Amino acid sequence: MSRKGNLSAALSQFDKRPAALKEQETALPASREAAAPPKKKVVKTESAHQGRAALPPSRQGKKALTGYFDPDVLRQLKVMAAAEDTTIQALMIEALNDLFKKYGKPHIA
Repeated sequence: MSRKGNLSAALSQFDKRPAALKEQETALPASREAAAPPKKKVVKTESAHQGRAALPPSRQGKKALTGYFDPDVLRQLKVMAAAEDTTIQALMIEALNDLFKKYGKPHIA
């Protein structure tokens, strides 16, 4: 049975990186600490503290309201918004305020 060649040695002839980088990658660390990547300093901002991207000013202090509807509902809302030259959100605000009025609640949307 013939002896298999060293895959790493065979692939190294196709490696276009500088020799210094190749040597750094192949050098074995003396301990686990040396093998661990250096810790990055984390700069905390308000958005990082919240764990999500910063909201635009128009959305600050507001919450998303979602629901699952038949696709025809969305299609009809899009057509209505285009016909009225407005947005679906503006139509939803109008609808919610009408609902609040029906039940004797103040308009807050």
